Amino acid sequence: MRAVDPIELEIFKSIFVSIAEEMGVALCRSSFSPNIKERQDFSCAVFDENGGTVAQGDHLPVHLGAMPLSVLSVIQNVDLGPGDTAILNDPFRGGTHLPDITLVSPVYVKGRARPAYFAANRAHHSDVGGMSPGSMPLATEIYQEGVIIPPVKLVRAGRIDRNILDFVLANVRTPEEREGDLTAQLAANRIGQKRLLEITEKYGYPKTKSYMKHLQDYSERIMRQAIREIPDGEYRFLDYLDDDGVSRRPVRIQVAIHVRGDSAVVDFSGTDPQTEGSVNANYAITLSATMYVFRCIIRGDVPYNSGLLRPIRLIAPEGSVVNARPPAAVAGGNVETSQRITDVLLGALAKAVPERIPAASSGTMNNITFGGQHPATGRNFAYYETVGGGMGASPERDGLSGVHTHMTNTRNTPVEALEHYLPIRIKRYSLRRFSGGEGQFRGGDGIVREYEFLAPAKINILSERRVFPPYGLAGGKPGKKGKNLIRRGSKAISLGSKASFRVEKGDIVIVQTPGGGGYGKAKPKRGKQGDD
Repeated sequence: MRAVDPIELEIFKSIFVSIAEEMGVALCRSSFSPNIKERQDFSCAVFDENGGTVAQGDHLPVHLGAMPLSVLSVIQNVDLGPGDTAILNDPFRGGTHLPDITLVSPVYVKGRARPAYFAANRAHHSDVGGMSPGSMPLATEIYQEGVIIPPVKLVRAGRIDRNILDFVLANVRTPEEREGDLTAQLAANRIGQKRLLEITEKYGYPKTKSYMKHLQDYSERIMRQAIREIPDGEYRFLDYLDDDGVSRRPVRIQVAIHVRGDSAVVDFSGTDPQTEGSVNANYAITLSATMYVFRCIIRGDVPYNSGLLRPIRLIAPEGSVVNARPPAAVAGGNVETSQRITDVLLGALAKAVPERIPAASSGTMNNITFGGQHPATGRNFAYYETVGGGMGASPERDGLSGVHTHMTNTRNTPVEALEHYLPIRIKRYSLRRFSGGEGQFRGGDGIVREYEFLAPAKINILSERRVFPPYGLAGGKPGKKGKNLIRRGSKAISLGSKASFRVEKGDIVIVQTPGGGGYGKAKPKRGKQGDD
């Protein structure tokens, strides 16, 4: 067998990644909603003929690790011809939660009767129906969270199927915005299809296909080498979600990582059963978090593709909160439970390779959704955003402040964009001083964000680390727990981790996000602990 040319391998890696990145630029620029255009809550990737990831953009880990299961679901359930595109969001058929809508487009090359590759993207839509604006309610079953889209054709032979599109738009509060974002997703996939055909014409199908496989094999070798550097053994860790949004009972998540040679078994046995509330994660989310964490232990760069998972076997008991069965509510599983899965995996690996693992970051995406009727236009509005927090300190440096960490990789929405699109005013947007955990290296500080509502609205908050703080490591102190409050006049009311409520004009909602954990023995305190 001819040896792989390392120079060509690097060239093809760069080509495939650039295609995914260009897809992302097209999606961002042509989208309608601030959630996609400003926060960049989307992900794009290129897949081989079997649905294996070849390359992805620098987008969201929680999307990208799970997306191959959506592509596989499309391959198994939809007969995609040239010019077709499938749509889906069903969390139990490869999706994550209902607001994340995935579009999958095949790429046909001459002489082949089946797709040679696939271009796909996933974007978080600010509303997909359900019992509350923003489609992130405190639900008890998935039917309350929005419209469920199984794998179906949205585009047939290059033309949008208006029956399918109209069905989706009839079930959402902001149909014009949704149609704009969906057509932006279609445009992104067309870019991916075009670029894949161009490189196939330039290099030929056999060579293009072979380097897709070579890149996956290369990533597998790098991952096996990284696992080989971990001492053989069993490493355990457990942590808790604050609650499920229905009861106040903490939700236990625990893992045992078994390392032997160049492979690992990740076992979540002992994790709590799926809950009545919406913090349930499906298998795709748990797989995505596992892939992300093991990628993090690799020193240096490596192509992020399906080869990384080959040395890892995942055990996620069916019916547990990390592998829920329908009709479980799952809106919070994607955004909150994914973060706690990441925390327990990193906590376990800290016992094996402490020099590589940071303390816990904020451990929550601090989700806030709201909607109502815009007083200036008389139209419905619906909005969703996440708010950053503190990054955990590492064995080498302080954690960053006011950033999105781990399974999320979005931006903080600019105040100007938020106030332009919506009837709100941001009263305060600042770092939450001294919220990072003390240590030899200090955890990053969280954020304070205060929303003054200029019109009545329905609000939902899904957050974590309001009861259990982000842990420190090696003697470092935990980060400060977050807080959610509503201020009406001179009265401030604590809301807990998860809340669903109405606001009137003049009400102020305050989100104080957690700081990251500290690392190493604490230095003398540098200032008063508390909120600034």
